Amino acid sequence: MAGIGFELRKLSRRDDLLGVVEGYAYSAIASTGPWLFTIVALSGVVMFGSRFISAADMAEFRLIIIYNFAFSLIVSAPMAMISMRHLADSIYVKNVSDAPSMLLTGILFTFAIEIPLVLGFYGYYVQLPITVRLLAMANFFVVTAIWLTCVFLTALKDYRRLSVTFVAGTGMALASASAAAPFWGVTGILTGFTAGLALLLCLLIGRVLAEYPYRTLRVFRFTKLFRRYWELALSGLIYNLAIWIDKFVMWASPQRSVLQNGMVSYPDYDSAMFLAYLTIVPAMASFVLNVETDFFEKYVAFYRDIQHHVNFGRIEQDHQSIIGSILRAARNFIVLQGTISLVSILLAPYLFTALNISFLQLGMFRIGVLGAFFHVMFLVMTILLSYFDIRRMTLAIQTLFLVLNGIGTFAAMKFGFQFYGYGYFVATIVAFALTFLAMSRVLNRLPYQTFVLSNSSLTG
Repeated sequence: MAGIGFELRKLSRRDDLLGVVEGYAYSAIASTGPWLFTIVALSGVVMFGSRFISAADMAEFRLIIIYNFAFSLIVSAPMAMISMRHLADSIYVKNVSDAPSMLLTGILFTFAIEIPLVLGFYGYYVQLPITVRLLAMANFFVVTAIWLTCVFLTALKDYRRLSVTFVAGTGMALASASAAAPFWGVTGILTGFTAGLALLLCLLIGRVLAEYPYRTLRVFRFTKLFRRYWELALSGLIYNLAIWIDKFVMWASPQRSVLQNGMVSYPDYDSAMFLAYLTIVPAMASFVLNVETDFFEKYVAFYRDIQHHVNFGRIEQDHQSIIGSILRAARNFIVLQGTISLVSILLAPYLFTALNISFLQLGMFRIGVLGAFFHVMFLVMTILLSYFDIRRMTLAIQTLFLVLNGIGTFAAMKFGFQFYGYGYFVATIVAFALTFLAMSRVLNRLPYQTFVLSNSSLTG
């Protein structure tokens, strides 16, 4: 992400307001592109398509997309993490010739894992017409491939074309789904939406292959990377499961909704949390545009000077520069996200009225915004920790986040409606606190970490 961040920072430093706006807009797309545009497209389809199909059909479509969105992200996460690490290593040694093979491996390997799960769920568990079953399966695999392809997009610097690609694909999904809804109901709306996402996928893969014009060779040799980076693979799985575990638990609440096809959800909780997550988009844009780039410069200088055998005084100077960069970033980040969170909480009643959202979601939204505040800081520090390759500590914290979010949400559900969302909120606070302590420990003894703990000749 730092690569595209440097390009966007140049844009934002233009001597005009438009450059700043474009820089942050492109940063938001780069950092949250597929997630943000899927939410926008789904919201648009629900808004326009509900005029033409029944509420039951719209609920069925919405839930299929949410299920596919959630489970494809969870299942594809291990391969995405492995691909990300391998691509980063390849860029470092300036040899990305196996990037197309890695992309194909990731898609095929993940599909092989997903096929029995998807067939079991859509083929046997839920009761749907055969055409809807097949379309739901196709949508699941398209979304999975988009997650994996986006790993390779983070290394590209053509932010304008990437942004246009996301807008075009999302627009196609929204337009085709809305156009087909009056004629074929849930079948038409799902067909149009999936076709739009498939177009987006084709454009993204084409962009990746254009950037990495190499032959696809020895596709499955990359599976050995799971043995080397098993902590990363497991971290990806656990973290993405942790994001969704509170929704899964709440789907068993007394207020849950059960469709005739057998699919369950709690629409009020899901919608409140999705809306709360949108408050972190500006902060993530700022992270790509300012935080990660400035930190990355100091990080590179620290290790480059070590490789050049500079004296310890210079190394200590570089060490303090890294700490200073993170402290400055933390101050600005907290102010930005804190302001957004406060404004969102205070203006929530007016927002809900304007968007015609049920006020039953108000309390869950507000506690979700507070949880998102700590969650995004936890996420950012986890990303920064990954630069120092602290894999097992990160895995342990993410595992605790999963456990706390699941158990806490279950406990909140038992306490009653007024406590809904507090399990997620408490889990994010604890995860943030532990990640903060871990980051402080790593930063305070970074030279020792580099020269002793990371030295294989000393640690055996």
